[in-house]
Amino acid sequence: VQLQASGGGLVQAGGSLRLSCAASGGTFSLYGMGWFRQAPGKEREFVAGIRYNGGSTDYADSVKGRFTISRDNTERTVHLQMNSLKPEDTAVYYCAAERTLTIPRMSHAMDYWGKGTQVTVSS
Repeated sequence: VQLQASGGGLVQAGGSLRLSCAASGGTFSLYGMGWFRQAPGKEREFVAGIRYNGGSTDYADSVKGRFTISRDNTERTVHLQMNSLKPEDTAVYYCAAERTLTIPRMSHAMDYWGKGTQVTVSS
């Protein structure tokens, strides 16, 4: 499975961005999908995850109520809608896939990673 993330950019605090991740190869609908992020000098952290069938989602406490993950198995895409952005959301965002029946949350368990997309939130 190859993953390509897009949609990052520079936005003011309080603004919104929508990240997209397009998958090619493999059977996309068999994979739970996750978004992770890594800020300078920090470890990569879980942001949001969605089950293989889109039936359930999970979020890091820091983004609950502001971010929404969704997927379209027909289009082989997963999205991360980010609202009410804060400067602390600034990071490189990665999408990743795990062959699992549960919601993927652990970066070390992910099977495939896309290249990151930079999100910068100015104050």
